[in-house]
Amino acid sequence: MSTTGNFADFSLPELLQFLDQGKKTGLLYIEFVHETLEKSSQKSYYIWLHQGCVIAASERSDQQGLMLMIAKRGWINHSDMSKVTQTSPCFIDSPMGLCLKSQGLLQTEQLKLLFNSQVLRPISALLQVTDGFFKFEPIPFLPLGEMTGLSMSGIEVILICLRALKNWKAFEHQLPDPTSGLSTLMDKHQQKLLNPQELQVWKFANSQVCLQDIATKLRISIKTVQQIAFCLIVIGLVEENFLVTASIQSDNSQFTPVPNFIKALPDLALEPAISQSFLKNLVSFLRVKV
Repeated sequence: MSTTGNFADFSLPELLQFLDQGKKTGLLYIEFVHETLEKSSQKSYYIWLHQGCVIAASERSDQQGLMLMIAKRGWINHSDMSKVTQTSPCFIDSPMGLCLKSQGLLQTEQLKLLFNSQVLRPISALLQVTDGFFKFEPIPFLPLGEMTGLSMSGIEVILICLRALKNWKAFEHQLPDPTSGLSTLMDKHQQKLLNPQELQVWKFANSQVCLQDIATKLRISIKTVQQIAFCLIVIGLVEENFLVTASIQSDNSQFTPVPNFIKALPDLALEPAISQSFLKNLVSFLRVKV
């Protein structure tokens, strides 16, 4: 069963978290308008997942993207690669990258570089898309010709790409409020994916300490804490906790102290016959008398 939507309603990090959590296998198709100074053009991107893990990605759907990427780097020329893929039985049911490694044509480090260029770098760029269309649907087979043999959980992809994000404009409206705190949803294995700074922020969850105070205690900017908190929320490790005490304390400076005898007056607001304007005038009159 396919799932469709728009990034204006459901961001790419939220989508990858959803697919990871559901252990989904299939193809995520993304379509968006790419704006340049000269013109705008329609762009497409394909991301393949297996049980919630990202296994490959490409701008094309003909399973030629990885082969062209390898040839462009000059590691193996296109004709030699075509001969190998046609003669070796390995390529029938194994990922292209692992088969080339088994033939001694690629090394592990080269596969890692390919995965970074094929998956992580483009997804980092796709995070800037705020009005793209997406469609996810199950597929009966894996795209062996596009696979390096490496994979990464959707949640880990989210963390790595958000850490590399330079412009947070697309997520400004989703960042948690500085007066909010964090509450742990449950102890999950995602903790081991956190870097030291993220782990420091996560340790304040359930502490009734607002993000602004966390920033002060850790001596980092509030924007950084908000961005880290957003990452923790998106991967499902915590949720935003609206601290009532924090909001009351922050608003205290706006109120004029009220004399004790006024506090002792009956709760006139409960009487339906008394208007709000009368109460305001009464309080103003008593303050003048004081």
